[in-house]
Amino acid sequence: MDTLNISLGVVVTLVIVALLFDFMNGFHDAANSIATIVSTRVLKPHQAVIWAAAFNFLAYFLFQLKVASTIGKGTIDPSIVDHYVVFGALVGAIVWNVITWYYGIPSSSSHALVGGLVGAAVAKAGVASLISSGVLKIVAFIFVAPFLGFMIGGTLMVIVSWICRHMAPRKVDKHFRRFQLISAAAYSLGHGGNDAQKTVGIIWMLLIAAGISTTSDPIPGWVVLSCYTAMGLGTMFGGWRIVKTMGNRITKLNQARGFCANTGGAITLFLATAFGIPVSTTHTITGAIAGVGSTRGARAVRWGVAGGIVWAWILTIPCSAAMAALAWYLGSFIL
Repeated sequence: MDTLNISLGVVVTLVIVALLFDFMNGFHDAANSIATIVSTRVLKPHQAVIWAAAFNFLAYFLFQLKVASTIGKGTIDPSIVDHYVVFGALVGAIVWNVITWYYGIPSSSSHALVGGLVGAAVAKAGVASLISSGVLKIVAFIFVAPFLGFMIGGTLMVIVSWICRHMAPRKVDKHFRRFQLISAAAYSLGHGGNDAQKTVGIIWMLLIAAGISTTSDPIPGWVVLSCYTAMGLGTMFGGWRIVKTMGNRITKLNQARGFCANTGGAITLFLATAFGIPVSTTHTITGAIAGVGSTRGARAVRWGVAGGIVWAWILTIPCSAAMAALAWYLGSFIL
């Protein structure tokens, strides 16, 4: 009975840590959802985060749990998962998120979590514990997601420019101030639908390892609801250090450009979630903003800023993996 109590205590503790990560994910990635509507002054920051948080949570009712399944069963061998692996993965991801948030770097919480899983799994069981097809698919979308966002955002901007070519700029701005509310809501739905499911997958993995659930069981409803709630609350508190980078430094946005960037990002997230692919909302919106800016010419995009962000993307998985491997080692003594 004592062993069971300790086991349950560890499970509860790690579920709380996972929800803390989910809260930080919403906090860290809030800028992705609200950067355009804040920088174009459609909403004030506190209004924007409430708007985004509401649609983060509404995603709970709209999306299937395909991304959660990919994280839970498609990245590392489920048979090697124990509480030490989950602890290492979460700590590695959280530490990297704190570092990048502090320095205002729009890195990926999603890939920090994937890197954490990879690092902890390799530390325990070696490279053979990785499911190469799942890991390679996630790594590929580090580049595919921003490219899709770039192409869709840029294409939408060309279409909008053509449709509005004879309209007065003031009238265009008036209409797109309203449209931006819709596009920001759509992006927040995509953000909630893709990102919250990653933590769902981690908790499900933990429950399976603890013998509380099995791979053939449906994911418990309380897990899904608590993850979406944690992410929504995190978004409400916002990631203000990253808003400036995303909303102003990559390219100058107005109402129409903000609408096209958010819509391009939202479409990309909907597609990825439908196919169960965990992608980075940070990568996606960065690509969409750059795509919109590029329609005004190459000089309209500050490629140096974008390049610095890309380096953060490249470093996220190996850095969070290294931190997770160390956390796994420490956790084997602590837990």
